[in-house]
Amino acid sequence: MARPKTKTTAQIKNDYAKKVYDDVRLQVKKGKKDIIKAHAESHGESINGFINRAIDHEMERDNAAPVASDGLIEGAADGD
Repeated sequence: MARPKTKTTAQIKNDYAKKVYDDVRLQVKKGKKDIIKAHAESHGESINGFINRAIDHEMERDNAAPVASDGLIEGAADGD
């Protein structure tokens, strides 16, 4: 009798990740990834951790900024 196939550790981890995380693809110019990685590591973070922290910080900052009646952020310069 054939033994039933079992999942590898990698398959189990991938299945879990698909359940609890969304993927967002980010592209940067050649060489910038190394700069981001070095910065993140200098702060004790992974690239993913740093990017998530940066996103959270900017969203908090955006939500704290006053919004003008025309829907534009007050004090924002053209081209931002």
